[in-house]
Amino acid sequence: MAKLYFYYASMNAGKSTTLLQADFNYRERGLSTMLFTAAIDDREGKGRVGEGRIASRIGLSAVATPFDAATDLFACVGARGAVDCVLVDEAQFLTPAQVDQLARLADDAGVPVLAYGLRTDFQGELFPGSARLLAIADALIELKSVCACGRKATMNLRIDGEGKAVREGRQTEIGGNDRYVALCRRHFCEAMGEKAA
Repeated sequence: MAKLYFYYASMNAGKSTTLLQADFNYRERGLSTMLFTAAIDDREGKGRVGEGRIASRIGLSAVATPFDAATDLFACVGARGAVDCVLVDEAQFLTPAQVDQLARLADDAGVPVLAYGLRTDFQGELFPGSARLLAIADALIELKSVCACGRKATMNLRIDGEGKAVREGRQTEIGGNDRYVALCRRHFCEAMGEKAA
C-alpha cells in the first residue's frame, strides 16, 4: 500500500539532499519518478521563472515541475502517465487542498509520495501545507539539524542584513543562509526576546 510521507526539519537539515538521494535510488532501479518544487523559490540554482529545479547546498540538483497554489498535482501526475514515486520539495508551500491531492495519489493511484519541507516559519507558526501534512501523512519523519550550541535545531530564525532577528513580516520570504539561521527552541526564543517555553 502506497503512503504519504512528510519529511520535515528546520533550515539546513539536508531535506533537498535527502529527496535527491531518494530520487536517485528509485531511478537506479529503473523506476519512474516525478519531482515537484515550489515555483516561488527562484533563487540562483533553483531555476528561472517557469523552470523548476531542486538544488541542495552540497551541489546536487535535478529538474522538477514547479507548482503554485493553482497547480493540480493529482492531474499533473495523471497527465504524465506511469509514475512509481512522487517527490515534493518545499512542501510547506503546498495548499491544504494540494496535500489532499497527494494523499489521493497514494490512496487511489497507489503512488508513494515523499514530501519534504519546513514545519514552521520564522515566527514558530505552522505553514498551512505543513499543518495539513502533519495532520494526514501516513508517516512523519524528522530530519535533524544542529544549533550552534550543539542541541537539535527545530526553529528557523529570520535575520536582517546585520544578522539581527526579524520579528514581523510576511510568512514567506525566500532566502538561504543570508536570511535564516536554524536554532534550538531556547536560542530561538532568546533571539526573539521571549522566554523559552
